[in-house]
Amino acid sequence: MITLHGATLSNYYNKVKIVLLEKNLPFTEQLQRTRSTDEAVLNATPLGKIPFVTIDGRTLCESQVIVDCLEAMHPNPPLVPADPVGAAKVRELCAFMELYVELVGRELYGEAFFGGKASEEVKARVREQLTRNLAAFKRLVKFSPYIAGPDFTLADAAAYAALPAAAQASKAVLGEDLVAAAGIDWKPYLKLLGERPSVQRVNADRKRDAEASAAKAAAAAAPKG
Repeated sequence: MITLHGATLSNYYNKVKIVLLEKNLPFTEQLQRTRSTDEAVLNATPLGKIPFVTIDGRTLCESQVIVDCLEAMHPNPPLVPADPVGAAKVRELCAFMELYVELVGRELYGEAFFGGKASEEVKARVREQLTRNLAAFKRLVKFSPYIAGPDFTLADAAAYAALPAAAQASKAVLGEDLVAAAGIDWKPYLKLLGERPSVQRVNADRKRDAEASAAKAAAAAAPKG
């Protein structure tokens, strides 16, 4: 039995969920927020990050570790090539997107999505790093039609998590979609991913929970009496 812990508004949670759905694995979902102080949660994910999973009573954190484990446990349908170097190239894309695109862009998320404010120093640094890193990333991607080649792989689940978030955050905070500016045509690619039942399910669940969260916030802010 697999339990996925986290929240549908988390892009990395949805990365793992897409892989579970692509592999047709039965799983349950357990809502878990970040920064928990509960000892049981911290024993599973010591930094309080989401997602994490429980697999037959044992826990794993870090999304790439989780999806690699799922691939090893349930190799069919395969989400990496049989060729070891081809499989490594898929994981190369995953690592590059998460370390050099999503993680860099994450410094803008507070202002882009949560009402915070990034300093001008942070904005300048992120712009410089993302511009350089995305130009390098363009050398790795295939888009033929999927990001690593003709087949949907773990790299596409990672791209779903990384590319739109970095593009939308840079557009909102820096005034320019740096992903598109680097010549990475991510919108048609995201539309292609959206044709897959796994991504449709993830998008629908995220929309449902986002609307419920907005309604709850509006109710809490409404005048009383």
